[in-house]
Amino acid sequence: MTRTTGVWGAGPTARYGELAGRFRPLFERIRQGAVQRELERRMPVEQLGWLKEAGFSAVLLPEVAGGANASIPEFFELMAELAQADSNLPQALRVHFQSVENVLVGPASAWRDRWIARFAKGQTIGSAWTEVNTGAKAGTFATRIVRDGEGWRLNGTKYYTTGSIFADWINVGAVDEADEHVSVHVPARASGVSIADDWDGFGQTLTGSGTATFVDVPVARDEIRPAGETFGYSAAWLQVNHLATLVGIARAAAEEIAQAVAERQRTYTHGAADQASRDPQVLQVVGRVHSQAYAAGGILQHAAQALQRCRDATLPGDPEAIEAANIRAEIEIAQAQTTIASLVLDATAQAFDALGASATLRSKGLDRHWRNARTVSSHNR
Repeated sequence: MTRTTGVWGAGPTARYGELAGRFRPLFERIRQGAVQRELERRMPVEQLGWLKEAGFSAVLLPEVAGGANASIPEFFELMAELAQADSNLPQALRVHFQSVENVLVGPASAWRDRWIARFAKGQTIGSAWTEVNTGAKAGTFATRIVRDGEGWRLNGTKYYTTGSIFADWINVGAVDEADEHVSVHVPARASGVSIADDWDGFGQTLTGSGTATFVDVPVARDEIRPAGETFGYSAAWLQVNHLATLVGIARAAAEEIAQAVAERQRTYTHGAADQASRDPQVLQVVGRVHSQAYAAGGILQHAAQALQRCRDATLPGDPEAIEAANIRAEIEIAQAQTTIASLVLDATAQAFDALGASATLRSKGLDRHWRNARTVSSHNR
C-alpha cells in the first residue's frame, strides 16, 4: 500500500505554512513521547515549557509585542496540529488563550499593557472557576475574597482547574464582600495555593484538571475585576478550542491506523487479500476514518472564521455589529459542535475495525484517541 501522511487541505491563509513551520518540529518532538507519557501518567510539564520557549503561548500577540499576530483561523489550525501531537496540551492551554484574546480586544489600560507584557514573557494562565461542593448553587461561588488591611485574601476550593497546575497565574471566580462576582488573578505559586493532580477521568488524563485550594492567598487590588468583564464571544472561543482538539485527535487516529495497517504482516483467515494493506475492506475503513478527520477539519475552519468576524466587529466597537456577529458565531459553532463530535467519535471507534485484537494492546495507546475524544466531546454538551 502506498501511503502518505494525512492530507488535510490547505491552511486557512497563504502564510499559514510559514507560520506553522516554526512549530512543526516541536510538535513532532512532543508527539514522539505522547504514548509513553499517557502510559506512565507523566504530566507534560517539560513539553509545555518547550511551547513557551518557542513563543507558542504568545502566538496571538502582535509582532511588536513579541507574538506572531496569528489570525483566529490560523491559531485554531495550529491548535489542531498541536492536538494531533498530544491532545492534552491544547486543552491545558485553553483558558490561557481565551485570556490572551480577552486582553487583546479589551480597551487600552495599564492593566491591558501589564498583561500583554506578561504574555510576551511566556507567562500563562490557568482556570479555577468550577465548584461542586454542596454550599455552592449554580451561578454562585463559595470562594470568596475578603479585606485584610489594605489588601485582600482569597479562600475557597475549585475543581476541574484545567491547566492551572502548569500555569504561572490562575484566574479564579469568586465573590467579594458585597456578594458581587469577581475575577481574580493570583500567582500559581503564591502562598496558600495548592493544586492536586487528582483528575480521575478516563480520557485527557494529563490536562492538569485537578483540584485547587486557596487558603488566605494574598490578592493584589489591581488583579480584581468584575466577573462579566470579558469579550462577547468568550464562550464560543472555548468551544472552538475543544473542536480543534477533536480535529487533532481524529487526524492522529487516522494516521496511526494507516501506519499500523501498512506495517501489519498478518491478515485475517477470511481476508480478501494476502496482506491487510491490500485488503479492500480494510482500506475502506482507513479511508473512511481519514475522510471523517478531513471533514471535521473543514468544519473547524468555518467555525474559526466565525470567531474572526466577531473579533473584527469588536475592535471598532459598533454594538450592533458586535451583537450580530456574536449571535451568528454562537449558532455556527453549535452546529459545528454536534457534527465534529459525531464525526470524531465515530472515526476513533471505527479505526479498530481495520486491525485485529492486537490493536487493543495498551502499549500501542490507540485506545487513547477514543477516550480523549469522548472526554472532550462530553465537555461540549
